[in-house]
Amino acid sequence: MAQSTLQERPGFSVSAMLSRVGSSIYAVLINMAEARSHAKQIQFLQSLSDEELKRRGLSRDRIVHHVFAGSVWRI
Repeated sequence: MAQSTLQERPGFSVSAMLSRVGSSIYAVLINMAEARSHAKQIQFLQSLSDEELKRRGLSRDRIVHHVFAGSVWRI
C-alpha cells in the first residue's frame, strides 16, 4: 500500500495563504462598495441645481472634492 504525505515547504502555510487570499478578496469588495457609494453621491449632487448646491455650501466644481474629502486612500 502506498502512502502519500503532504509536506509543506518551510515558511509556507496553506492556512496563511488562504487567509491572505480571503483578506485580499474582502479588501476588493470593500473598495468596490466604497466606490459605488461615492459614485452615487456624486451623481446625486450633480443632479442638483446650482441654487440647491449653494444652499448646501457647495459649488459644482467642488462636488468630487466634497465626496472624497473624508476618504482614506489605501495603496
